[in-house]
Amino acid sequence: MVWVLLFVAIFVIVFTIAGLKIIQQSETMVIERLGKYHRTLQPGINIIWPIFDRAREIQWKKLKETYDGATVIKKYATVKIDLRETVYDFPKQNVITKDNVILEINALLYFQVVDPMRSIYEISNLPDAIEKLTQTTLRNVIGEMELDETLISRDVINKKLREILDETTDKWGIKVNRVELQDIVPPIDIKEAMEKQMRAERDRRAAILEAEGLKRSSILQSEGIRESEVNRAEGIRKSKILTAEGEAQAIKKIAEALEKCSIDPATYFLAVKYIETLKEMVSGKDNKVIYLPYEATGILGSIGSIKELFQK
Repeated sequence: MVWVLLFVAIFVIVFTIAGLKIIQQSETMVIERLGKYHRTLQPGINIIWPIFDRAREIQWKKLKETYDGATVIKKYATVKIDLRETVYDFPKQNVITKDNVILEINALLYFQVVDPMRSIYEISNLPDAIEKLTQTTLRNVIGEMELDETLISRDVINKKLREILDETTDKWGIKVNRVELQDIVPPIDIKEAMEKQMRAERDRRAAILEAEGLKRSSILQSEGIRESEVNRAEGIRKSKILTAEGEAQAIKKIAEALEKCSIDPATYFLAVKYIETLKEMVSGKDNKVIYLPYEATGILGSIGSIKELFQK
């Protein structure tokens, strides 16, 4: 009798322990009763019937670092479904662009399980399905774009991938939050050609900047010369104006003085002009014979009047 009671006690304890399920936060578990979906457990303490209820396994994978520092993908089966955002780092794959260039692309996928029941019953191997879907979708998106467009349109590619994957995986109970392209590696010859093109472009820009600098320098120099010439011409003009004004005032004063002395100003100035001309004519070294016109004798007669003017 004691052994029977002991057996019953042990059975109850084992049954209770097996039926007690503790679910951590951000995790869940799908329970089947007699092979049929029964319920999804919530975080905290849950009680099930061990004989009739059973947790359904799901295929999962995660990155694991080995002892030598390498990163490997570990696939395993688990009964606990992680509801947190998960990242899948897919290996590099070759894709062909619209202009037949082969690229190596490495993608990151961020997703989370929003419906645990569908993630189990709608797809047999969720991680592999997501990986293959991402790879085929990436090939289709890149195949519609040329090389140059692919290299400068990462955001566009990420957006297209996220929209397509999110729509397709919705029936699996998955929410794709974002897709990131880590690396886009073109072939060696294309890469070398692109580097040469970049160097040529930098040299061209440098030459343009240098030419623009020389052009600007020449413009500033010519503007400086022009302003200097304008200022010099303006100075000469003003000097001539002042000189002319001074001569005009002097002539005016002389004319006023001549009129006071009853001397014709025109005759006076003409006599002065004749005297200056005669001075130039007799200033040479050779002996010269000078013939004065008849009219000059009359003009020279006014010299006495000029003398009288200066005396006054």
